[in-house]
Amino acid sequence: MTVEPVSPLRRRMIEDMTIRQFGAKTQTDYVRVVRDFSAFLGRSPDLAEPEDLRRYQLHLASAGASPAKMNAAVSGLRFFFKITLARAELGARLATVRTPERLPVVLSPEEVASLLHCAPSLKYQAALSIAYGGGLRVSEIVHLKVADIDSARMLIRVEQGKGRKDRYVMLSPDLLDLLRAWWRAARPRGWLFPGRDPAQPISTRQLNRACHAAAAAALDKRVSLHTLRHSFATHLLEHRTDIRVIQVLLGHKKLDTTAIYTRVALKTLGKVQSPLSLLRSPAPA
Repeated sequence: MTVEPVSPLRRRMIEDMTIRQFGAKTQTDYVRVVRDFSAFLGRSPDLAEPEDLRRYQLHLASAGASPAKMNAAVSGLRFFFKITLARAELGARLATVRTPERLPVVLSPEEVASLLHCAPSLKYQAALSIAYGGGLRVSEIVHLKVADIDSARMLIRVEQGKGRKDRYVMLSPDLLDLLRAWWRAARPRGWLFPGRDPAQPISTRQLNRACHAAAAAALDKRVSLHTLRHSFATHLLEHRTDIRVIQVLLGHKKLDTTAIYTRVALKTLGKVQSPLSLLRSPAPA
């Protein structure tokens, strides 16, 4: 297998990202963005001119690139020009694209129960139950350790979640019983949900596959693990949990991110009285 040589420019960019402790995925994405731009340019990206950036964005848009892909290119190229090349004025010329705002898919409590019941095994039932019972992201679930389950305080510790922040979420008695059943069956050590190699955690891909299999058996709709997180937040809101508490449980940096659930909490919306109902009929003449 041949190993692609790393140019001094790419090495410097990787070093710049390492200094800032960017995650492995972010580093891979940013390097790919600059590589694609260089391929379009036909020469080293450090020789780019302002018009080259405009032509590249027009190329992406004409090829039907999604807003997410367009904005990912902007993020990677801005870092490259601002930090690695110290040419911030070039990156500033890149245009970001407004992304369509879509409401998340939310399951009813009955649908959640059906999905969990159809999980392929006890291991996956426990993992999916954490997604709904604690609102965890799939990346947070797979990195849970046995020691993160605090049965004395009835809490789950989420270590270094998104944004490199630790947080705690609630541990319900039913979820604790399920996790204990899983522990008695498998006796995991270290990782709560080990992969095929016990020294490594289960992969996000495996967990997503299990979720899709359970959804296919139980429901007639597209469901992902993130759907369970959305349902967790929405159901809490429908039970009048303070939105700032939900924000902390989800690990959201901004309240605006959490506020989207006010638009899908149908039980809450249904209890709001329309101003039309407050109008009094005019007295008869």
